[in-house]
Amino acid sequence: MLEPLRHIDNPNFGAVVFRRTFPQITEEGGLWDQVCELYPQLGAKLKETTLEAKFPSGARVRFTHLQYENNKLDWQGAQIPMIGWDEVTHFSPGQFWYLLSRNRSTCGVRPYVRATCNPDPDSFVAELIAWWIDQKTGLPIPGRAGRLRWFVRYNDELIWADTPAELRAVHPDIPPKSLTFIPARLSDNPILMAADPGYVANLMAQPTVDRERLQAGNWKIRPAAGKVFNRAWFEIVDAVPAGGLECRFWDFAATERQLAGKDPDYTASVRMRKVDDVYYILDVTAEQIAPAAAETQLKNLSVQDADAAKSAGGRYLVRWELEPGAAAIRYNRQLVIMLKGLDAGGEHSTSDKLVRAKGLASQAQVGNVKLLRGTWNERWLHHMHGQPDLPHDDLMDASSGAFNELARDGSRKLSVKENPFYA
Repeated sequence: MLEPLRHIDNPNFGAVVFRRTFPQITEEGGLWDQVCELYPQLGAKLKETTLEAKFPSGARVRFTHLQYENNKLDWQGAQIPMIGWDEVTHFSPGQFWYLLSRNRSTCGVRPYVRATCNPDPDSFVAELIAWWIDQKTGLPIPGRAGRLRWFVRYNDELIWADTPAELRAVHPDIPPKSLTFIPARLSDNPILMAADPGYVANLMAQPTVDRERLQAGNWKIRPAAGKVFNRAWFEIVDAVPAGGLECRFWDFAATERQLAGKDPDYTASVRMRKVDDVYYILDVTAEQIAPAAAETQLKNLSVQDADAAKSAGGRYLVRWELEPGAAAIRYNRQLVIMLKGLDAGGEHSTSDKLVRAKGLASQAQVGNVKLLRGTWNERWLHHMHGQPDLPHDDLMDASSGAFNELARDGSRKLSVKENPFYA
């Protein structure tokens, strides 16, 4: 927010700050909220329709998005003296390099780019800043922080040097560009730490991979066996408190095992109960069976679960992952009709599998997820500990689905389309 203010007395200066999607700009506490608080103090007039700030001199700062790859072409012919990337790892390399060609100026300000991000080892940024990162530990190299290096990009390859003269000797027709990387940790932001002391605890509560990235600044860590879920986090108990809210969540497979050597997905279900903010896993199933057999299993277990939950003084839900498309909606209604009398319905998946599992992983890591002793324990623990490296993730999907439903206390009201009996 502050960077463009260096040039607001220049009437021909303009800056554009990008986020990947529009809601990321306008969400609560996001970029535009900060602009509305800060820029008017310097005389800027704000235009809500275009998310643009215009200062008394005529200098402008605009906030916009590049949700789709082709949105980069909207900037053909543009001249942008300063480009800002907020969370640059969210963008594609094509978007980044194309907009760099628009980073030019006739206003007297040397064209430049500023970008912020959190570590993402699979983004193009990880390669871009590799010289500043210890490739074994994934952490920034202290002695290289802020050091300037030079590069040219030739045939999509980055060629680096310590001085522009070295590059001119090899590629005299390509002007070198400079780059530096400045790592920062939470301790470098005393204002945030003072304003929100609980933020440290929030970071510590994250799953291992997210905590290492967001708190330690680790650019190499990836989800791997024992890092998303660790079997040591789960206590096995001999009894579960009565009452509470209970859900069995299903992840349906398409076909049964038919041919030797084939390994289709499993139809998996996880029955979970929430009592006083502790999540108890009561039962788990996972079989490679045909759709007809899966429907029979769904009906039988749903009736048994509902009776058991009622006897324990609790409330029971049955949910499953709802695939996109009209055929899936029709199949969803068929299942709901089959389970008439129960609070049943499909749930649309809205994010990546590992993203959907984060809430469960966070609670498990602090000991709030327990297993009722059973023959399925070892199989479930092996499956969860091995994610995402194992060939199947059905049990993880069913587990995170049950957890997410219970975490919102089953409060989402199913539509008539999803459940004509309980809308």
